Amino acid sequence: MTCPAPATPSAAPVPPRPGVTVVVLGAGAGNRVGARVNKVLLPLAGRPLLAWSLAHALAATGVDRVVVVTAPAEQDEVASALSAYLPADGGPEVALVPGGSSRHGSEWAALRAVAGHVEAGRTDVVVVHDGARPLAAPALFDAVVATARRHGGALPATPTHALVGADLTSVAPGLVGVQTPQAFRARPLLAAYRAAEHDGFEGTDTAATFERYAGLPVVAVSSTAANLKVTWPEDLALAEALLSAR
Repeated sequence: MTCPAPATPSAAPVPPRPGVTVVVLGAGAGNRVGARVNKVLLPLAGRPLLAWSLAHALAATGVDRVVVVTAPAEQDEVASALSAYLPADGGPEVALVPGGSSRHGSEWAALRAVAGHVEAGRTDVVVVHDGARPLAAPALFDAVVATARRHGGALPATPTHALVGADLTSVAPGLVGVQTPQAFRARPLLAAYRAAEHDGFEGTDTAATFERYAGLPVVAVSSTAANLKVTWPEDLALAEALLSAR
């Protein structure tokens, strides 16, 4: 009589390693910069301005998904403009999502698009970045992500001219210039936007909604004025000069 071989215990399933999702907001306009098209599609050093923001987001550590928020009528135009700058097969996923009628609405549209990844544990940090800030380096993305994992939320800030040399942790929030990318723990951020929708609240930026509902701190990470936002015509020339200097 032959005894059956003992069954080999099956290995426990390995949970997915959580990654970073970056939301790039590109649903704005070009009114103040004097353009007839969305300013994020304007050329900057040989490529669309938005492509620089996308490239820097993709180069950050642990990013496995980028959601580009576009104006609903511009999805095809943005897709065409970015097609040459998408990662190769096997690289991070890049998706286009139609935005809302406000910045908050666009952020909420992006979060709804990645809610399944957050709830499944595949995303532990969400970064929200303004596509009109093409000079935010991957190292700045890394810094806000690391700080958000420790504290809950993080944003880049730079002192105003009246506060040169000041310690960012010791000044009032209204006395520093707040920038993007802003990073947050994913589950509290998603819950905050769901609560905001229930209340009809719209924050001026992601940090405002997170602070109101998540009950977690948003910590300032030191940045510089070189992380400029393209708003006026001269900003494009300055951004190109700064890119050349790199």
